[in-house]
Amino acid sequence: MNMILGKRHIILAALVLSLGIAVYLNWVYSASGEDFVATETATTTETKNYGDSKYVSLDGEQIQVVSNSKYFNEARVNRTKTRDKAVDSIKKMFKDADLTDTEKAALAVQATDIAQAIETEGAVESLIKAKGFEDCMVYLADDKADVIVKASGLQKEDVAKIKDIVLAQTDVVVENISITETK
Repeated sequence: MNMILGKRHIILAALVLSLGIAVYLNWVYSASGEDFVATETATTTETKNYGDSKYVSLDGEQIQVVSNSKYFNEARVNRTKTRDKAVDSIKKMFKDADLTDTEKAALAVQATDIAQAIETEGAVESLIKAKGFEDCMVYLADDKADVIVKASGLQKEDVAKIKDIVLAQTDVVVENISITETK
């Protein structure tokens, strides 16, 4: 017999040896009931994702937290830009000579709705700030109200105050009011 070891034989021997070691380690650790240290550490450590959000339910038990110091400034700029674009498009449509009287009336209603939403949002924001909150943003659209309040630790009483203000100033039902806390 010719016993020349080639590359294939060496690779095959290494694979058989590593398979044997893996089977032995599996048998040893499964018999003792001990986990590997890395697995044990991963299962016992508590993970926290800082900056996670929580939603405020109707009973005020959960609070959505958004952490961004520039949030209110950026949100106001974005809201203003969006409203300006909508008003500009309505103005351009008004200038179109091909519109019928009903189309012009519909555009006038849209413009009035936008103006009323801006006024109502401003009033609600002012009233919420008057209740002692540092800053807030209110979005009114499609019979929904989204309120973002700068506070740390909204309580049920705070949520009730905000909901009372929104209900008094708008036609939004309680189920469609969303309150978000930001720090």
